[in-house]
Amino acid sequence: MLVFYKERLAFLSVPKTGTTAYESALAGRADMVISEPPMLKHAPVYRYNRFIRPMFERVCGVELEVMAVMREPVSWLGSWYRYRQRPFMEGKPNATHGISFDDFVLAYMKGDKPGFADVGSQVQFMKSQPNGTGVTHHFRYEDQPRLKAFLEERLNMTITLERENVSPRMELTLSPGVAERFRRKYADEFALYESIP
Repeated sequence: MLVFYKERLAFLSVPKTGTTAYESALAGRADMVISEPPMLKHAPVYRYNRFIRPMFERVCGVELEVMAVMREPVSWLGSWYRYRQRPFMEGKPNATHGISFDDFVLAYMKGDKPGFADVGSQVQFMKSQPNGTGVTHHFRYEDQPRLKAFLEERLNMTITLERENVSPRMELTLSPGVAERFRRKYADEFALYESIP
């Protein structure tokens, strides 16, 4: 998570959406950088609302706008699947070695998800809170020019990005039946993604 106080902006770090590269590029410019532990680095809206927002509201008397990046839902799961295929993960409970992408997505759709498929939800991460706190600015991971242009204008700087925390490359496709079930069961994920300009 990055906070830019003068610009009244908090940049939430949705896992598997390329935010580590922005963190590296902007850490020196940010007023607050939370890079560890993961539960704070990747604090969802509800955790931001409970811990970070009140600090700025009560101490500084300001409300920050919140920005977050969302990845196309199948691509997002594909990134998690590939990330858990890294060589050092082999033999660990969360590894996806020996599991097909179809089986990974089927496991993700279970109520009681096995550890390797328990990766959260982008919709739940960005869910607005009863007090109205939510994401002010949504961006698609697949539209990096729009995201970068927004930050460059808001922060009045040029941003140079390096690729970081990249999952292993591999071609992934879902069988039509699994893809249809996933789209139906997680219609809210697709609806939110498709609502982002």
